Amino acid sequence: MRRTPAGRRLAEHAVTILAAVEAAHLDLAPGAEPNGTLRTAGFATAIRAHLLPLVTELATSHPGVHLLVREHEPAEALELLAADETDLALTYDYNLAPATFEPAVRATALWTAPWGLGVPAQDAADGGTTVEVFARFATHAWIVNSRNTADETVVRTLASMAGFTPRITHRADNLDLVQGMITAGLGVGLLPATLGTVPDVRLIPLTAPDVVLRAYAVARHGRLNWPPLALITERSTRPDTGAPPGGRQGDGRP
Repeated sequence: MRRTPAGRRLAEHAVTILAAVEAAHLDLAPGAEPNGTLRTAGFATAIRAHLLPLVTELATSHPGVHLLVREHEPAEALELLAADETDLALTYDYNLAPATFEPAVRATALWTAPWGLGVPAQDAADGGTTVEVFARFATHAWIVNSRNTADETVVRTLASMAGFTPRITHRADNLDLVQGMITAGLGVGLLPATLGTVPDVRLIPLTAPDVVLRAYAVARHGRLNWPPLALITERSTRPDTGAPPGGRQGDGRP
């Protein structure tokens, strides 16, 4: 019995195919050396505080791993994840406006950051619970995020507890711009407690209840063990990473 010419060609292809399957197994198996391009989409603070330092670190420790970075708010990043246009979504929510995640994904907690109320410096009056602070600014206009509704939900929830409906007049995605609006007398708005404020803006702490932003790394279940994804998630959740200043975009919302 002898192989036909077509059989010999098939055998040659089989060698190549089996070699490719073995290479893929070694490349993708849990515990394999991380190698490949990881697509990430997330909010600016997470990118700046976690991903950008990793780019330099990975160039030395894991030169085979490359990061592609896209800046997006949580809803946008999760849509990209669902459409298989990104491998890792960096998102956030607030303790008073918790996010829900689809069963197909897993969210890993990264860090938390307290937020306060940014007001004109001349109007600042420290003291009181969060509800009492909100009540003092019931007649002011309010500034919320233009690309995410989470902080608006927080503002409306706390205003309701203080007995009023907030007059939301301005929306901005950039925290520096929010401070500029506050300085110009356009309203008051939530700001990260760790964010340095300009001289004409004061940050009033919000306690009882606290307002806390919570950041997450979100990935699809089928890819959690992919070595590059596992590496970046592990590096992002290390205790020595620390909490970044802010929440929305650093020079904008988280």
